[in-house]
Amino acid sequence: MKIRSITYFTNSLLALEQTEIKKAGNFNLEARKAFSDHGFEIQTVRIATTPFSKETSLRDKQYLVDYSRTLEDQTRHQGFDFVAIGPAYPERLDDYDLIPEVLSETKNVFLSGMMTTTDGQVSIPAVRACAHIIQKASTLTEDGFTNLRFTALANVSPGAPFFPAAYSLSYKPSFALAMEAADLAVYTFREASSLEEARNKLITIIEEYAQQLTLISERLTDSLGIDFGGIDFTLAPFPEENLSFGAAMEQIGVPAVGKHGSLAAAAILADTLDRAKFRRAGFNGLMMPVLEDAVLSKRVADGNLTITDLLLYSSVCGTGLDTVPLPGDINEEQIAALLLDVASLAQRLDKPLTARLMPIPGKQAGDPTEFDFSYFANSHVLNINASPLNRFFKGDESFPLERRPIS
Repeated sequence: MKIRSITYFTNSLLALEQTEIKKAGNFNLEARKAFSDHGFEIQTVRIATTPFSKETSLRDKQYLVDYSRTLEDQTRHQGFDFVAIGPAYPERLDDYDLIPEVLSETKNVFLSGMMTTTDGQVSIPAVRACAHIIQKASTLTEDGFTNLRFTALANVSPGAPFFPAAYSLSYKPSFALAMEAADLAVYTFREASSLEEARNKLITIIEEYAQQLTLISERLTDSLGIDFGGIDFTLAPFPEENLSFGAAMEQIGVPAVGKHGSLAAAAILADTLDRAKFRRAGFNGLMMPVLEDAVLSKRVADGNLTITDLLLYSSVCGTGLDTVPLPGDINEEQIAALLLDVASLAQRLDKPLTARLMPIPGKQAGDPTEFDFSYFANSHVLNINASPLNRFFKGDESFPLERRPIS
């Protein structure tokens, strides 16, 4: 298990002030030392701001680009690996048009677009706006890699430490931890002699690690005066089989992820995670990023795992569609149809979901991916069963979806 990210949250307008950037840099140094001294390996330390779209001055395209470049440069000098400047919102559709330019002019800046409204509706115009960003971003480089830095959000609250979904709505600095913990599930389910034993062992291990992480975090809070938001123990993978969430599912008894029984395995893992007691932030669900998981990438390549399957598993507490390779000639209308399903699922179930989709120029369904990136396990491009929406779905309405009451 590793800490995928220590994510520091700050206000966007204060982020460039010298006192604030120094404060952030000091936190970076202190946090890295505190967790490393207790034996925790840290992959990255990241910084996330309040949404750019909440500040009038940042809704000017050139000003936002200049701000993003400066923030990227200054945070890098303070030791931060990546920076997220939050989502655009359905209430201001013009803000979505600013995102491709920022993606084009930066290398380590992440952004997002919200598809649901604050009053619980799915915004069809915002869904289309996110689809436009994804299609546009896929053309910015020859390999379509830019979409790693954008995700469409549905029902995602502030304070989640995983990128690109991270953003804050507080003016007070805080931090949260994003874990890379799929290996804990692989280990406990491989070594146990029964399902009950495996589940209890995983709960115990998570709670023990969470207690250690919380104690360290609270000491940082006391010494630096920065709030601790909690831990996101989403079972995130790394592209090695012993660190694969897909491998954890198959250790339960599924012959191959994507075959029937996979939903049950996903539900068991999500329920087990829910039973663990610790201070929570973010998703705390099942992360199934196709290109970041050695087993999932294989199951896509061998034809077992589809986009529909990934959506199905999201219904039992997956975190949505993540690093999904799509055909390069996919159009905005097809992307919008898929995003509409993600947003509606999130709203109906009252759960956070994201969609980080990666159309790859020149690739068709079934073609191998060829990314040269240490965090990726190459796979094959997935087929998307989508056509342009029509009738009511082609309009500009937003529609409410309330969670079905439990009788």
